[in-house]
Amino acid sequence: MNHQWDKLYQMAKAVQNDRRLSEYVEAGGVAAAVQSMSGKIYTGVCIDTCSTLGICAERNAIFNMITNGEHAIAKVLAIMPNGKTGAPCGACRELMVQLMPDRYKQIEIMLDYESEKIVTLGELTPEWWI
Repeated sequence: MNHQWDKLYQMAKAVQNDRRLSEYVEAGGVAAAVQSMSGKIYTGVCIDTCSTLGICAERNAIFNMITNGEHAIAKVLAIMPNGKTGAPCGACRELMVQLMPDRYKQIEIMLDYESEKIVTLGELTPEWWI
């Protein structure tokens, strides 16, 4: 496997730490790592609330990347509560497409770390609604 995917996996796993922050908020059930086009890796965890104020791990990692002055995504990896990797949800896909409308189809997504199954966002989201 590509060394970068191993690093993404390890960095996401390091921040996962599923925990309850209050009786209304949980964090870290899902963790994500996003590699920017510059090669830097940014992480984030999901924040789940009793209302719609939460955020997915992938978007949290992307917002971390944006906060640090970057916005071009190369790779995305998310670790689900069961320890396996999986695809980003529709809201996360939509953000990536809007950030990179002319290049989103090349973003690599780790679907299954164990079997090394990688797809592009273009394969997951072939036709954008706009």
